[in-house]
Amino acid sequence: MKLEPLPNNLVETRDALHQIAFFAVSPARYKAVGRMGLAATPGGFGTPEFDGRIARVDGTLLVHEQNGGTATREITTIREAAEFYGNEYEVEWFENFHDPLAPADPDAPLVVDQEASHSIGNWFEFGFDVLNRLRTHGTAEDDVSEVQLWPEHFDPATELGSQEKGERASFGASPGDGAHPEPYLYVAAWGEIDKSHAYWNAESFNGSSLPYSELLAADDPRGRALEFLLEGYRILHGG
Repeated sequence: MKLEPLPNNLVETRDALHQIAFFAVSPARYKAVGRMGLAATPGGFGTPEFDGRIARVDGTLLVHEQNGGTATREITTIREAAEFYGNEYEVEWFENFHDPLAPADPDAPLVVDQEASHSIGNWFEFGFDVLNRLRTHGTAEDDVSEVQLWPEHFDPATELGSQEKGERASFGASPGDGAHPEPYLYVAAWGEIDKSHAYWNAESFNGSSLPYSELLAADDPRGRALEFLLEGYRILHGG
């Protein structure tokens, strides 16, 4: 889980993997058991075990574990990925997303770089580790949620804090997006925040972010990550 310099082709690979997560991997779990959350898995991301199955991505490979065996296939298109996991490709497979991912051409060849894909998988593993450490700092009143990788946002996240008291926030580890070319940690407050406070530096959402480059430069990236997240938690709790 050591953070390394980011490889080339990260953005193109990230966007391709996001499409696979949203339109192929997550629906495989949701259609079987009614849950869509994903997790960090060896070499990338995938589902927790469901009905004796695991659907995941490892580098440039689709992996489907079931019935005691493991099938693999090189990533080609979104439609073929969905079919590999046993489902027809569907744009609308869940009706209640607030911000579903815009679909790409399901039959267009996807470009996924092996090094970039593994780098994103390593970031997810780092994110799950740090966020699970953060959860141990929550109290009984915080209603701490499970860490899950949400397919629409393509990032591991957890929620802490009382919504009634204006203390609740989402804490996550994004692999990057349109406003952030590199991965970043974030604290996204659910309520109003004092934007004059130096901590709240995000321009594209209601919160704060810490870029991958700052973590990479730190002597202890994991410690720096937890420090950043806890600072947001404490500010929201009046500390």
